[in-house]
Amino acid sequence: MRRNHRTTRSAIGWIARLLPTAPLVAMMFGIAALSPVHAFTYEPEVDVELVLAVDISQSMDDEEQEIQRRGYVSAITSPQFMQAVKLGPIGRIAIAYVEWGGTNEHFMVADWHLIEDADDARAFAAKIAAAPLRHVQRTSISSALMHASVLMQDNGYQGLRKVIDISGDGPNNQGGLVTASRDAVLASGVTINGLPLMLKQQRIGWYHLPNLDHYYEDCVIGGPGSFAIPVNSLDGFADAIRMKLVMEIAGLTPNPPGVMPAVGRELVACNIFE
Repeated sequence: MRRNHRTTRSAIGWIARLLPTAPLVAMMFGIAALSPVHAFTYEPEVDVELVLAVDISQSMDDEEQEIQRRGYVSAITSPQFMQAVKLGPIGRIAIAYVEWGGTNEHFMVADWHLIEDADDARAFAAKIAAAPLRHVQRTSISSALMHASVLMQDNGYQGLRKVIDISGDGPNNQGGLVTASRDAVLASGVTINGLPLMLKQQRIGWYHLPNLDHYYEDCVIGGPGSFAIPVNSLDGFADAIRMKLVMEIAGLTPNPPGVMPAVGRELVACNIFE
């Protein structure tokens, strides 16, 4: 026993002397040395990494923004939301809430949060409810998509799925081509779902587009199981958001689809206001 003890102490001492020279040894033998941070970083697995990207462009008045906020808070704290979380194979999700407008106008309202139970959901929703309302000038869906995609990089989680849930009440009118941003995001393995807000369809102009749901279908959403759910009235806002979040967390799609597929209709010109 004494001999084994001395051998163990000798081995520990040898390792201790070697550690300071580990980077040099690794370089000599062509081995990539791991820093202590990289060696022990733990990234929790989640069923889905979900970014809620919410439009706050000028066309969204105070009433619409308040209803939008209340809709998300109500959905995230609903029993249906938590039931969807618990039914996942892992039983937890990572979620972030960011508001956006023109190019490079992005505001993190509630940063990445791990949701495993109702208390987690209420804490996340409280951050959304407490944030001040903002108004910005333009609508850059392209910039919002790229920003949301960046948020998923090195966020500390490993999701079985990655989803951007983007809402908006008008087409892309600033920044790069929306289809270019969409395709770049999809190429990174992220699915894009849409929440087209069709509350002012009687107006046609810079901020509004007839059949905005078709625009989202043809120009914005994409990826495995992607879908869009139009919101046609303020009264239906909360229900639409709750249904959409539940389906995103559960990995479901609406049947029948919420938006008329492009088959059988004329495609929307994605660059109509770009």
